[in-house]
Amino acid sequence: MELRHLQHFVAVAEDQHFTRAAERLMVSQSGLSASIRALERELRAPLFVRTTRRVTLTEAGRALLTEAERILAQVRAAHDAVAAVQGVLRGTLSLGTEQCIAGVHVAPLLAGFRRQHPDVEIRLRQAGSGALAEDVAAGRLDLAFAVTTRADTEQLRCLPLTREPMTVLCHPSHRLAGGGPVTPYELGGEAFVDFHPDWGPRRTTDAAFAAAGVHRTVALEVNDVHSLLDLVEEGLGIAVVPRHFARKRPALPAFPLKADTETPYETVAMLPAPEATSPAARAFMSLLETQELDGGARPDPSASAQDA
Repeated sequence: MELRHLQHFVAVAEDQHFTRAAERLMVSQSGLSASIRALERELRAPLFVRTTRRVTLTEAGRALLTEAERILAQVRAAHDAVAAVQGVLRGTLSLGTEQCIAGVHVAPLLAGFRRQHPDVEIRLRQAGSGALAEDVAAGRLDLAFAVTTRADTEQLRCLPLTREPMTVLCHPSHRLAGGGPVTPYELGGEAFVDFHPDWGPRRTTDAAFAAAGVHRTVALEVNDVHSLLDLVEEGLGIAVVPRHFARKRPALPAFPLKADTETPYETVAMLPAPEATSPAARAFMSLLETQELDGGARPDPSASAQDA
């Protein structure tokens, strides 16, 4: 099995199309098809279901994709490690992050990293914490800033950044405005504005209500912070968000969510296993450690995040 076979396989799996993958790889379509056929013969299993419009992965193809991405990520890390020993940090830094993540300011960190390492290409992807965890574990991302989703594994480790309580936001005319802390039981009948289920704040809120045994209705689901705040400001629902979100709309009444079981919003830096961590990711984390984080928190390399 050759690395180019795996590279070709991953490209076709990503594009779901032989012609587009061949154009991206700058190889002939016949050569790409021959490479995939050779891989299928070696593995003795079809990897794609081919139609006139697109190709999709078979069960064997899905199993191979995870391993192929991990192998290619390790190869890239090996190349970068050799370059780093030679005194040149180059290659690519692929970073993932949730929106408005607590404990880290991504834009100035990226700017500082670019100034220090101009030969490293920076790629940034914004997504929910669950997807980010999968991408780091699979080698598609070098690291990610996200909300705790699970305990450490062989492919993923989490370095804590900061923790903060969840806060309830409502319209100024809402019955809760002007009051003190509220429990999930007091909010059970409310209509909620919230994020997609993969986003960290939604996961944290869902966990708090599930722990209390309280069902809630998410009437309006969004994928960005400002849309959520706009909807609350129009009185279309209440929201449970990390405390620092409230600073974006000071006019909205904000009060703590008081839960029986502690379910804080905990942000982490997600990284692969130490031996699979790229030199660029290590350099980025070193830069992060020199920065002041919100609340004075700093990542602790010896610590592991727990399930949330």
